[in-house]
Amino acid sequence: MPFEVLRSAEEWTARFGAPRRASVVTIGNFDGVHRGHQEILRGVRELAAQTGAIPSVLTFSPHPVRVLRPAEAPSLLMTLEQRLAAIQELGIEAVLVLHFDTELAKASPEDFVRRFLLETMDARAVLVGADFRFGHRQAGDTKLLAEFGASRGFEVRVVPPVIADGMTVSSTAIRRALGEGRVEDARQMLGRPFSLEGEIGPGTGQGRKLVVPTLNLTTAQETLPQTGVYATEAIVQGKSYPAATNVGVRPTFDGTRTTIESHLLGFSENLTGGKMELRFWKRLREERKFPGPEALREQVLQDIEQVREYFRGSRLDTHSS
Repeated sequence: MPFEVLRSAEEWTARFGAPRRASVVTIGNFDGVHRGHQEILRGVRELAAQTGAIPSVLTFSPHPVRVLRPAEAPSLLMTLEQRLAAIQELGIEAVLVLHFDTELAKASPEDFVRRFLLETMDARAVLVGADFRFGHRQAGDTKLLAEFGASRGFEVRVVPPVIADGMTVSSTAIRRALGEGRVEDARQMLGRPFSLEGEIGPGTGQGRKLVVPTLNLTTAQETLPQTGVYATEAIVQGKSYPAATNVGVRPTFDGTRTTIESHLLGFSENLTGGKMELRFWKRLREERKFPGPEALREQVLQDIEQVREYFRGSRLDTHSS
């Protein structure tokens, strides 16, 4: 079955309502699609395969906190499109994306279960994390969901949190790690390197003047790693290159706007436009203001050598020159 994204209960019913198809569902925001989410999604996929139901996700856009408490809303690790792509990769076949607004927020836990899990998705099983809350003022929890399941005929499974290197995996913990430059911790919790995706935009030309040409990434993603220089993997035109990436304001040139500039080892094209993905593997140093361009150039050359050493012996080593 092809991957399907439905944007309302009506769309879901039109697609799966005649003949009616049952589903195994998980509910949540899935920001980052981290190892905890992956464990839940794996359970959904396996249980659906056993029962012949649709492995499904019910998620929300925008993030509920943006509607209910905008001042407390977190910066997101992924765009909705990235979340959907990651969910698809994990074997989920259908996602119901509910538009979250003040009207939906008023639904009681019982109304939410009736309208969406039963009447719309015909859920035979629901898998959630231990901290799952739902309904008006988050009045519903896993205990109440299990009670509804027992009385309405669907199974409820609560998946315990995943621990990675002593860290309880959560989107909040990943945001904190990135904000502190701990991209290796973020990688442990995500199960893959944190990445930024976007368009290659025009730069200031300063990198080329330093004989260290860079590609500049413009991204719609909200969460950036702490300012600094990183060993990254840049994916351009379907190929991967080791790269030295600076996230920051370029203080040597009195910059004020945050930019993401990468020097790709073994890549010499002067591109503007097109897609690029950066995967963050290791933080090398903080961003600093240098006395002038020549001092900056010397440091950048050292950064590039560190990147070369970091990836030596890896699959990216062959691109080094």
